Amino acid sequence: MTDTSNTRPVDSEAQAPRQSRLHRLMRYIPLIAPVLLWAVPCWVLLHSGQHWPLPVTLVGTALFVLGLIGMPLAMVRGHGRRQQDRAAIVGDTLLGTSWVLFTWSVLLGVFLRLALTVAGVGESQDRARTVTWAVLGVTAVLLAWGYAEARRVPRVRRLDVQLPRLGAGLDGIRVVLITDTHYGPLDRARWSARVCETVNTLEADLVCHTGDIADGTAERRRAQAAPLGTVRATRARVYVTGNHEYYSEAQGWVDLMDELGWEPLRNRHLLLERGGDTLVVAGVDDVTAESSGLAGHRAHLAGALNGADPDLPVLLLAHQPKFIDRAAAAGIDLQLSGHTHGGQIWPFHHLVRIDQPALAGLSHHGPRTLLYTSRGTGFWGPPFRVFAPSEITLLVLRSPQVPTSP
Repeated sequence: MTDTSNTRPVDSEAQAPRQSRLHRLMRYIPLIAPVLLWAVPCWVLLHSGQHWPLPVTLVGTALFVLGLIGMPLAMVRGHGRRQQDRAAIVGDTLLGTSWVLFTWSVLLGVFLRLALTVAGVGESQDRARTVTWAVLGVTAVLLAWGYAEARRVPRVRRLDVQLPRLGAGLDGIRVVLITDTHYGPLDRARWSARVCETVNTLEADLVCHTGDIADGTAERRRAQAAPLGTVRATRARVYVTGNHEYYSEAQGWVDLMDELGWEPLRNRHLLLERGGDTLVVAGVDDVTAESSGLAGHRAHLAGALNGADPDLPVLLLAHQPKFIDRAAAAGIDLQLSGHTHGGQIWPFHHLVRIDQPALAGLSHHGPRTLLYTSRGTGFWGPPFRVFAPSEITLLVLRSPQVPTSP
């Protein structure tokens, strides 16, 4: 066996400068990103060989400059201290538009132009203008489709999940998961009511909300969240905080969910019993809770499981998938999470993967732990979902101890 104890400090010392450089670079992303999002499409669509008439070039360039200046200003006014909803809507929409425009300017600007060149189609100017119209057409279609996807009631995603330690008496327990509703600047009270109506058709035993209820305080978004009080479950409705609650007075959201009849699982658990068998349903605060400065808010798995029989199966609610490392170490059977939105606007999912171990769906971690990551029920910020549809999830828990019929 090789002794690696002497090499670990060296590795850590080598990684420290790299991490430090990465952190320094991250500071400049808010300054660099808007410039790239607007400058790259401006160059690809107007200044890379199209030779548009001068008025077209001037007006088009002016629009991109307005977007570059207006987007961050609107985002600051909308999401900063002033919390102006109209400004937030403008800023969020510009952010989503620029991201889609940037993505397809790069992809079509490189690959379509290369394909046209190899095929010998037209002159250089013709190829450049073809790329421009293709980028604008694809962007318009994706934004229209993405807006419709973001605003519709999510489709129900159904799946059976077998838990080896689940007793036969609990076989078939129906767990509905909603998450990341993100009630915000766009009033979605009617949408919220329709989501809750859909949840009620699923005849759930347990309904879970794994956080990021809204962007804004409970007082400000109460009307949009109020339909959550109509959700029905035969056993319990449970909730844990997400990171966005900690941007908007988290305790207010905990209190409102309690008022609406949901049971906040703040580092605690409850027992779900049926047919002589028991399931531990536990929840933890979001991993950002401790840095929020709110007294008593932190992600504390040991506290959540305190007093629970270690031989019983455990269903854990934790907002962020990256909590799975702690859950797997503790032998949790199934963790339910959200947070990722499935990337929300492709190809943003590549950036989500840097921070989270799972993007969407069911994944295995450790010897027995399963993680289900929802793509989310609502949307954050830009009112678009592109290749990342929202969902209401119905998980039917299955026991391997149920005898199969001959």
